[in-house]
Amino acid sequence: MAPPLRPAAFFDRDGVINVDHGYVHDPDQFELIPGAAQALRLCRDAGFLVFIVTNQAGVARGYYDEAAIAHLHDHLQACLMREGASVDDIRYCPHLPDAPVARYDCDCSWRKPAPGMLLDLAKHWPVDLQRSFLVGDKDSDIAAARAAGVTGYLFEGGNLAEFIAPIVANRTMNAEKGPS
Repeated sequence: MAPPLRPAAFFDRDGVINVDHGYVHDPDQFELIPGAAQALRLCRDAGFLVFIVTNQAGVARGYYDEAAIAHLHDHLQACLMREGASVDDIRYCPHLPDAPVARYDCDCSWRKPAPGMLLDLAKHWPVDLQRSFLVGDKDSDIAAARAAGVTGYLFEGGNLAEFIAPIVANRTMNAEKGPS
């Protein structure tokens, strides 16, 4: 028997979960956005699966390799765990059309604004896309959400927990009411 579907909270990484210092790939560059861990805890406490979906064109540009991404994501999880938070899974896209690194030169269905990362997570986890949402800091994030059938919210900086709290409260309240 398949587990019941759950809503998911999808987050872009750079500029939403961590400060975007430009092609962040080294733990020394990593700095959580104010309220990031608390925002993820709010989502988890409300019953959402929590995911990160991030374009990583720095790989295609030759600035760092995929091992650096894995190392940074391990560091990210450790930082979150120290604050009582975590993410269930992470997807990233290293591809970029016309990339300097030939093996990453493609127009990939995972690269936002395409919805591939969200759809792949929904394929591997019991995600109810209709009750899910994405928080991103670029129009391409919101376009990916729309293409996956997910509500998108544009985060323009500040405290992520303060931004996310009314979204989670509203979505939780509406889910409890049920269909009208």
